[in-house]
Amino acid sequence: QVQLLESGGGLVRAGGSLRLSCAASGRAFHSHAMAWFRQAPGKEREFVAAISWNGGRTFYADSVKGRVTISRDHAKNTLYLQMDNLKSEDTAAYYCAGDASPDVPRSSTDHYSDIHEYEYWGQGTQVTVSS
Repeated sequence: QVQLLESGGGLVRAGGSLRLSCAASGRAFHSHAMAWFRQAPGKEREFVAAISWNGGRTFYADSVKGRVTISRDHAKNTLYLQMDNLKSEDTAAYYCAGDASPDVPRSSTDHYSDIHEYEYWGQGTQVTVSS
């Protein structure tokens, strides 16, 4: 059984930092893209960041670009999201996602930010930024 377990969320003041982790079990995602999405109350789940199978390519939503860094550790089968200079609008539940299909070259990179690309999801970790 595949499980993605997020951790690292919490309450932080605006301008502060948090590092989210997502530990995968049940399968290795070494050859697969992974991503972070978030969902604020009353809003749809939205893309935050994605990373290719080897970490060589990263993708970010415009709203977090320059403040967020996605990374992965194959040895630990773990995905990370370093978030700096947090803003109140970053308040949301953050979800880790894994692609069931191998990460192979395609004609575009749009799929990395597509919520429908990912079959495996964690339960989420809450990030609350106070202003």
